[in-house]
Amino acid sequence: MAAQETLSQTTRLASSSALLQVLFRVVTFGLNAFTLRYLSRELIGVVNVRLTLLYSTVVFLAREAFRRACLSGSTKRNWTKTINLLWLTVPLGVFWSICLGLVWLHLLEVPDPSVVPHYQAGVVAFGLSAIIELLGEPFWVLAQAHLFVRLKVIAESLSVVSKCILTVILVVLYPQWGLYIFSLAQLLYVSVLVMCYVIYFVMFLGSPEATKKSFPIARMKALLPNLVEDETFVNWKEARLTWSFFKQSFLKQILTEGERYVMTFLNVLNFGDQGVYDIVNNLGSLVARFIFLPIEESFYVFFAKVLERGKNVKDQKQDDVAMAANVLELLLKLVLLIGLTITVFGYAYSQLALDIYGGSMLSSGTGPDLLRRYSLYVLFLAINGVTECFTFALMCKEEVDRYNFVMLALSFTFLCISYFLTHWHGSIGFILANCFNMGIRIAHSIHYIYDYFKESTYRPLRGLLPSPFLVLIYIISGVITGFSEVFFCCDKGWMGRLIHISMGALCFAATIITMFCTETKLIHFVRSQFLSRYMKKGT
Repeated sequence: MAAQETLSQTTRLASSSALLQVLFRVVTFGLNAFTLRYLSRELIGVVNVRLTLLYSTVVFLAREAFRRACLSGSTKRNWTKTINLLWLTVPLGVFWSICLGLVWLHLLEVPDPSVVPHYQAGVVAFGLSAIIELLGEPFWVLAQAHLFVRLKVIAESLSVVSKCILTVILVVLYPQWGLYIFSLAQLLYVSVLVMCYVIYFVMFLGSPEATKKSFPIARMKALLPNLVEDETFVNWKEARLTWSFFKQSFLKQILTEGERYVMTFLNVLNFGDQGVYDIVNNLGSLVARFIFLPIEESFYVFFAKVLERGKNVKDQKQDDVAMAANVLELLLKLVLLIGLTITVFGYAYSQLALDIYGGSMLSSGTGPDLLRRYSLYVLFLAINGVTECFTFALMCKEEVDRYNFVMLALSFTFLCISYFLTHWHGSIGFILANCFNMGIRIAHSIHYIYDYFKESTYRPLRGLLPSPFLVLIYIISGVITGFSEVFFCCDKGWMGRLIHISMGALCFAATIITMFCTETKLIHFVRSQFLSRYMKKGT
């Protein structure tokens, strides 16, 4: 069955991506802990908030809509027109880099050169890195559409390793270089990433493997913009869908990076506080990035391939509907349980984690409270990722356009709430505003999923209802670890910390055992889809 094969490939892509993210987020995690000992928190705040925001905004606005539109539907299409459309991301990226670069240089507060040297060079380098990355967009979409798992793993692995190695070397040898260090590392990262995709397709196209797979592209020249006589330059259906997604992506970027925009444009926190917030934010979002994001990206492709965009549930192939509903239910249950685990255990272990990671600079002040609130936010992220993944894969153009108005109102509300909550509760206000934002988006997606399946016998939203006994175990674990933190952590010495960790380990083990006993259907799904390829390799 085509749908079953797509599910198998998708779960392989998701599990490989998740494994990759785990490995290299750990590397980045260690790198940040290392650089904290050498660089000021003001410098880290400028790099991780101000400059990274410039890069992510340019890349997101230039390519996100194209990715969503060009990954929808079957791989059997006129790829020449799709590739022509994807190359438009480059001039769009140049436009956004110039416009936003001028804003970053002339309209925003410039850091003190004695504390954060070479700011102007950093802005130019991060804007240029976004353009370089967009040069690989046609290759990335082609690989993602055909589920080239190994290519993505190798490309991201080499690029992240190269960036980390160069950063460590320069931080140790030339800490006075300031933003030059991160600028060179960023340029190396995107260059290696793009070159991996280019070199792969140079070797793959025309090979026996490509011929065996009936790959739609035969030569590298076909991956460049091409004019076809008596035909339009692009597929206008894809172009119109891209425009709809572009309007939505603009708003989604504000919602996704809203707190960074507020920090950057409204100056509610100084650069040092921005650095602490970003470190805590990165620490809290580790699970979201290396588990939830790969699942969202991979299963967006699955739902877009198995179900046809714009058709109601009765007009779809019923076998495919049954599979999609079952997968959606189990994905919701999976991310819900991961999110609940992070929320329950994150509350009692936030201060300990920050103390081990960054010392008193992070474990004192608002750091622990920030990470505790972020543990709750992870639960919202978990549910929103899967529900929006399904919703965006099925929405027709008109539904996307209507949703844009919802996003517009939500963007404005979110920015206002962020501003006021930050004045009221400091940097914690950002996380509270994000929880509100995610809650509204989850409510919209749940409403869409309910309406989509209401005329069928399938109820995938039951995945959001864990076993009552498991919920009880979560409550007991939260109470026990909470008391353990009060009595044993974190000013009672290492013996008290070890007792605290041991209590958490016992409660965590009890929670996992309860999961295996009460969520048997989910355990079978994870074993058969996500873990099967690794279990087979070991036998």
